[in-house]
Amino acid sequence: MKFVTVYRSFSPADAQLIRSRLEAAGFLAQVAHELSALSMDGYALAAGGIRVQVPEDVADEARALIEAPDAEAP
Repeated sequence: MKFVTVYRSFSPADAQLIRSRLEAAGFLAQVAHELSALSMDGYALAAGGIRVQVPEDVADEARALIEAPDAEAP
């Protein structure tokens, strides 16, 4: 199974929030480069950010979920 990047961030918390949102919607998601970014100053910037990845066959649906506006509280 090939994973592709659907979201990039320079904040580990932001990346984990997106991963959690994807998993809550039923997607298999993982965060890549997070530990390296935390262990070395500037690494996240040099590596192109912390990456949230999903399987290639569901990448379009995952991007649509990420780009959808959050539901407003009643």
